[in-house]
Amino acid sequence: MKILKTDNSVPDEKVINEAIDVLANGGVVMYPTDTVYGLGANIFNNKAVRQVFKIKQRNLLKPLSILVSDTDAINLVSKISIYQKNTIDKYLPGPYTFILKKSPVVPRVVTSGLEHVGVRVPKNEIACKLATLFPITTTSANLSDEDVLSTPEEILDQLGCDVDLVIDVGPLDSKNASTIIDLTTPQPTFIRR
Repeated sequence: MKILKTDNSVPDEKVINEAIDVLANGGVVMYPTDTVYGLGANIFNNKAVRQVFKIKQRNLLKPLSILVSDTDAINLVSKISIYQKNTIDKYLPGPYTFILKKSPVVPRVVTSGLEHVGVRVPKNEIACKLATLFPITTTSANLSDEDVLSTPEEILDQLGCDVDLVIDVGPLDSKNASTIIDLTTPQPTFIRR
């Protein structure tokens, strides 16, 4: 495992590029978002995605969300209506995950076989840059059903295993994961606030 420190507001491009290389080669990266630290893997690498489930000790029937680089990139993983696009543009980038109908390119392992997928564009430069070549998984870096922690040291201690690379920007202010809003229903529905 490698730990690379950088500043969250002025990130080091070398750190981001090294993390992208790890992701491109099937590794798992712990990275900061605008809410909590997340675990990322290239969504098109089934082995890497399964490793995220393993690290979190997460049930394979519980889907993972996807992080894309910007709102235009949502079209890579979902076909969205004008209404959905207008709603998304009001809130993203930001601390929200939107449930959308998935496109056929999204691997089954990511969505646990469901027809929908959670999509995020956090207000965090590091996270968004990690997804410039391909979408990545985004799920809080903690054991399933355990506390969400704010520092890489605490998180790694809780996980009890190594991820391939950690982007350490120090403690994050939030201990709350993103708000989840389902846009596949006639009216937006809050799944998690």
